[in-house]
Amino acid sequence: MTRWFGWLCGVVLLMSGSGVGEAWAADNRPLVIAHRGASGYLPEHTLPAKALAYAMGADYIEQDVVLTQDEVPVVLHDIHIDTVTNVQQVFPHRKRPDGRYYAIDFTIAELQQLSVHERVSPTTGKAVFPQRFPVGKSSFRIPTLAEEIELIQGLNRSTQRQVGIYPEIKKPAWHRQQGKDISRIVLKVLQQYGYKTKQDACYLQCFDAKETQRLREDLGCRLRLVQLIGENTWKESTTDYDFLRSRAGLTKIATYADGIGPAVHHVVTGVDDRGTAQLTRLVADAHAAGLQVHPYTLRTDALPAFIDNDQDLLRILVVDAQVDGLFSDFPDTTARQVRALLRQ
Repeated sequence: MTRWFGWLCGVVLLMSGSGVGEAWAADNRPLVIAHRGASGYLPEHTLPAKALAYAMGADYIEQDVVLTQDEVPVVLHDIHIDTVTNVQQVFPHRKRPDGRYYAIDFTIAELQQLSVHERVSPTTGKAVFPQRFPVGKSSFRIPTLAEEIELIQGLNRSTQRQVGIYPEIKKPAWHRQQGKDISRIVLKVLQQYGYKTKQDACYLQCFDAKETQRLREDLGCRLRLVQLIGENTWKESTTDYDFLRSRAGLTKIATYADGIGPAVHHVVTGVDDRGTAQLTRLVADAHAAGLQVHPYTLRTDALPAFIDNDQDLLRILVVDAQVDGLFSDFPDTTARQVRALLRQ
């Protein structure tokens, strides 16, 4: 792990000195948000993936947050850990009756005994993205939210840049069923590290509309809040996402949040025979309601069927749809292409 950080921090300093990767939060350009870090190059949500995302010019770096048994917020995309760690080998008898292993059933000391690898399918065991970092190679661990914040804040100090954090509270209703109030715990950590108001470099996001509203109205969160929007069929929460994408739904969101995080296909549905993008009204309606729009996720190795390359997709989102930010697995490519577009 030490040699990763030595190399990555060297890249950070080199890029900062050359003017590459300057933070854009102060101007009108769309934010580049590193989705689970530089997850196109290194296993998602590992500290090396976050350091590389920082070096590649991300304005914000995402942290999906779940809780351990001893209520430590850790950075993992799922409440399950069997698709990104070797938990089956280390703790073979700790799975639940459904056959899955859950972060909340382990202490932080136990989770940090595990090795993290590139995401694999829970059914086949094969890499979800076969051309990415080889499964099982090198050494990676599960970071706590505090560790990741300290990494980003430390790099902000050493490089004199201002890169923000973009945490997501995962499955809050499920956590409460397990006896844990994840939102209160995450807010406490964020406040300890100075993230308290809309002036601080932090967006806090959640798929559960009731929880996002609770964060603002009951828990007194004054950070910039983003309402994530999925599909009802995903069963991410009990939220009616079809309603949220309507004008009435966006008006409702604007009473408690500062922005929305829709899927790319909620913004653009295709390209016609003349090459014209088929845009929905979502961005225009969200902007009319005073909301920012940060769609997810740009992946050069998993493009929508209607587009041939990531540059064309980015042009549609930035120039045609005029989104305010973009989640990307490849923050270097996205940052470079956004700069090129805005120079035209």
